Amino acid sequence: MTVACNRGERLRVETDRGAFSARGLINATGTWESPYIPDYPGADRFHGRQLHTRDYRTAEEFLGQHVVVVGGEISAIQLLDEISRVTSTTWVTRREPQFRDEPFTPEVGHAAVALVEDRVRQGLPPGSVVSVTGLPVTPAIRAAQERGALKRLPMFSEITEHGMRWADGSEQRADVILWCTGFRSSLDHLAPLQLRETSGGILMTGRLATQVAKYPRIHLVGYGPSASTIGANRAGGAAARELTSFLSAPVNS
Repeated sequence: MTVACNRGERLRVETDRGAFSARGLINATGTWESPYIPDYPGADRFHGRQLHTRDYRTAEEFLGQHVVVVGGEISAIQLLDEISRVTSTTWVTRREPQFRDEPFTPEVGHAAVALVEDRVRQGLPPGSVVSVTGLPVTPAIRAAQERGALKRLPMFSEITEHGMRWADGSEQRADVILWCTGFRSSLDHLAPLQLRETSGGILMTGRLATQVAKYPRIHLVGYGPSASTIGANRAGGAAARELTSFLSAPVNS
């Protein structure tokens, strides 16, 4: 799908295989196609490589280089652990990471998804699961802590030609900046529908919060609570049943 537009009682959906008229739409584009890299002063003058989590292949490609890993999510910790085993690293996060010793049980996961669901039902940006659960201390993370790999620095203020600089004037040379800064929902093709609220989020409703409040005939599977593995397991089928029921309902005269 390249774009979707409102055409009264129908939607015009344009794709690389032609245009279609649809009564309803289930959008399941998820987030993988929209890696997020924050805009930092000096990024365009950095002489090294800048990669995103999605570009990562193996730690061995960074042998002999200093890698700055940016991000406080689980993916950042995992990649930092791998890379720090073969070369020197610096870890930078915007907020102080919150580690939790309790195991990440299904109950904890469902509670975290419920908090994300509550946000989108208010029209707020979804946020991440880790932001409400904290980082689980696995054996691998504990080993990385003992090796000194998880010594975190606050976010730098600018990127230089050869690294980065903090507000206090301190600098770090770097060959690679690995942005483990997550993904955003791939919804640009729905922009003509103006789904977002002034808060930046989309007001969601429906049984599993997949239904767009402004457009009940549109469901977003992969947005908010259904972006997680836990939330996505049931969301697709539920959205299909809910949309079918909505389109089958008699129109009030």
